[in-house]
Amino acid sequence: MKEECLICKAPLEYLEHDVPMECEICGKKENSKTRCVNGHYVCNDCHTKGLDSVIGVCLAETSKDPIAIIEKMMDMPFCHMHGPEHHVMVGCALLTAYKNAGGDVDLPEALREMMSRGKNVPGGSCGFWGACGAGISSGMFVSIISKSTPLTNEPFALSHKMTARSLERIGDIGGPRCCKRDSFLSILSAVDFVREKFGVEMEKPEVVCRYSSKNNQCIGKRCPFSKANR
Repeated sequence: MKEECLICKAPLEYLEHDVPMECEICGKKENSKTRCVNGHYVCNDCHTKGLDSVIGVCLAETSKDPIAIIEKMMDMPFCHMHGPEHHVMVGCALLTAYKNAGGDVDLPEALREMMSRGKNVPGGSCGFWGACGAGISSGMFVSIISKSTPLTNEPFALSHKMTARSLERIGDIGGPRCCKRDSFLSILSAVDFVREKFGVEMEKPEVVCRYSSKNNQCIGKRCPFSKANR
């Protein structure tokens, strides 16, 4: 069995309704729909422990390629095959590549804001909200660089259009979940969107997945990044 439960490696199960859970690591009590088949629950904070380290990685980065940047994050010890850490990492990779490509943004401040916003999107939002957190993260990225608020005009529209474009590409592929696939789809969507709307040219490489062996739910040739399609 590949990685699933962080405690016992057993498969996860998703419930129809929230039930009371207690985190096996920190003891926090909260409601959730997610646990492993043996009843173990790990809260989002414990699941993403170490995520703050991506800020230092991003500030030291010089690449204009957000895929290369997020793959560095994916190789770090805190990052799991699936999890809410991707809801932060997509936006941080995009902010970093955007800045390095000539985009006008205060990167340290923007990364801190992305961290704050992205951590509020829980694991499982892809299935339970109908909105993958990786896609939402791309919308947060555009919201930050355009200085969107609930009262702005064009920035408000742009951030929604960005999220919609990412979610459409994710929906076109369908499920089950893959945080790596959805992160790549969202980033590639954002690279095109930023070139069209902001005139900033980030790099857009061909993506070939190297994570399928870790994913129990890999969709194989149906994934646009599958080695089998090359």
